[in-house]
Amino acid sequence: MNENISSIARKLLNAEKAVIFTGAGISTESGIPDYRSKGGLWDRYRPIYFDEFMSSKEARAEYWRRKAAFYPELLKAKPNPAHLAVTELCKKGRIHTVITQNVDGLHQESGLPDDRIIELHGNTRRVRCMSCGKTGSIHDAQKRVAAGEEAPECACGGYLKPDTISFGQSMPVEALERAIGLSKNCDFFMVVGSTLLVQPAAGLPFHAMENGAFMAVVNLSETPLDNRCDVLIREKAGEVLPMIVKAVNEIN
Repeated sequence: MNENISSIARKLLNAEKAVIFTGAGISTESGIPDYRSKGGLWDRYRPIYFDEFMSSKEARAEYWRRKAAFYPELLKAKPNPAHLAVTELCKKGRIHTVITQNVDGLHQESGLPDDRIIELHGNTRRVRCMSCGKTGSIHDAQKRVAAGEEAPECACGGYLKPDTISFGQSMPVEALERAIGLSKNCDFFMVVGSTLLVQPAAGLPFHAMENGAFMAVVNLSETPLDNRCDVLIREKAGEVLPMIVKAVNEIN
């Protein structure tokens, strides 16, 4: 693995525009469950589709009950060494942007500035009014739920919803377009903790490879890129990313 770590570090040092793409695997080490795995949210509950949320008060109440059940896990979760390593690489000027499928906000909790991250699926630490678009804190909304409100509403009368993408809800066009543009123009792309099975996000590394970017994959399970990437490391992100930072520092 040391040779692979060194290869990634050297490419990072020579890259003009490097992108890191993160998925659930970077956050499971912080105690955030993978939605798709056994025991994950989708294994325990039938998803509530966006049109159900918008048309049924009972669906909205059930949605918020589930969020309340997950809320303690969100409060306990802290950035792990992988998040901290990504932030350090960004602060050193080695990473241009982080693109993430995650909604847990742990990249920002680790110190990564908002303008250095693209959140493809939103952020569960925010709530958004489905009518006026105003955003607020999930913590304030959860206090209202704990006080007895089944489905909190905005002052304008609109429905408040965690600012994440539900089944049947359109992805944020601007975020996706920015991510595609960066992927097509980067010269280094590293996948961390994603199986690359969810479209359209899964297509981003392929855009990068079409541009000739160096491609690295750090993931415990198989991905469609395993036989096409330049470097494959099948180990925990929390172990690999700090080693990459150390190698960058030593080579530099």
